[in-house]
Amino acid sequence: MTSPRILLIEDTLSIAILYKGYLAPEGFVIDHARDGAQARELYAKHEYACVLLDLGLPDEQGEDLLKHMLALRPGQRVVIVTANGSIQRVVACMREGAADYVVKPAQKERLITAITASSARKGEPAPPTAQAEIVKGRFIGESPAMQTVLTRIKAVAPSKAAVFITGESGSGKEVCAETIHRLSPRGNKPFIAINCGAIPKDLMESEIFGHLKGSFTGAIAERDGAAMLANGGTLFLDEICEMDLGLQTKLLRFLQTGLIQRVGSGHLQQVDVRIICATNRDPETEVRQGRFREDLFYRLHVVPILMPPLRERGGDVVHLARNFVSQFCAEEDKSFTGFTPDAENALVAHSWPGNVRELQNVLRRAIVFNSGNLIEAQMLDLPQKMPSEVTAMSNTRHPFPGARELWQIERDAIEDTIAACGGSVPRAAKMLGVSPSTIYRKRENWAAGIQMKA
Repeated sequence: MTSPRILLIEDTLSIAILYKGYLAPEGFVIDHARDGAQARELYAKHEYACVLLDLGLPDEQGEDLLKHMLALRPGQRVVIVTANGSIQRVVACMREGAADYVVKPAQKERLITAITASSARKGEPAPPTAQAEIVKGRFIGESPAMQTVLTRIKAVAPSKAAVFITGESGSGKEVCAETIHRLSPRGNKPFIAINCGAIPKDLMESEIFGHLKGSFTGAIAERDGAAMLANGGTLFLDEICEMDLGLQTKLLRFLQTGLIQRVGSGHLQQVDVRIICATNRDPETEVRQGRFREDLFYRLHVVPILMPPLRERGGDVVHLARNFVSQFCAEEDKSFTGFTPDAENALVAHSWPGNVRELQNVLRRAIVFNSGNLIEAQMLDLPQKMPSEVTAMSNTRHPFPGARELWQIERDAIEDTIAACGGSVPRAAKMLGVSPSTIYRKRENWAAGIQMKA
């Protein structure tokens, strides 16, 4: 079987080398063009399973090159790369015929799934071998809990049914949702994710349905919402139980009719999206306590999937850790190849209240702050005991941490509070007396290995 040929159009050499390192081991043959002129020359000589196109080229606009390629080969699959996530440019490209987009610098798993899905024929799911590779790349582990999830994902992906994913914060709910999308007949269409807990209540309607220019203070231009951007594809509503009750009514009406109405507009527009939602709360409890509409719950809760916490996945944590070490070492130019036996034992013994996201953070810090061939137990900087109740922290002073730095103490306090609040960042922020954006910013910096002052 001939290996799929990919045209990588990227003017930054270091990023091109990084992407080649991601794709070559997966069996792709990569041709690299540093500008539009070189891309046009290669494109005229070869046929490609997929084109990875950076919009920011030195000699021409990526949009113009996209039009040129699609004019020559109307069925060409193109994945757009955007440095700043400019929604309007991406939307324009998707309307021209681009299959998908990734934000630069793309993560390995996201890039591979975008390339694999976009290499499938239009309107059809990826072939079985590609489906297996997508699942293998996104979900690592052999535990019975994860095998149950994998079986459910493969069964529900081809259908049009709404999916309701539950699980603790950081357990991989968005990865699950994206994998369902990639394995579905909509896999070569947009996957648009909205975090209902991270967007202010008064802006949420605009984020989902869009708005007209001047429809409210700050609406300086007309804008499509997530539902329109996901047209033909999948709309993922993360932390759905954080949504305001008033907006839940409008969401229910949209689900029943398929019609959206932008803020400030009297015009209704038809869209076709598959809905996948997720929450770290117990949705049935939210319904009983009046915080989530019962009719909306039954509209969304068609196919439930429970993502298991990392502590219930046994030795999967070691398999995941090895995968992340390989990925992070490529990004950080480090040479770690694995773990010492003590380090692996420490990984298995830890309770991981922050789940996979916490594991990523721990490994990223270990790689950034250390060098060598094997990661040792002390490099992981795992606490000996993680408080499980926020009251324990509020009523007693934090135990003296020895040589631990202040940012590490702050990090543990914030993560413990989030865990005690059921994974809800807004509730944790309220308890800690800070804004949710402050916590999101700190967690992003910790994930990137940046030490922040309190």
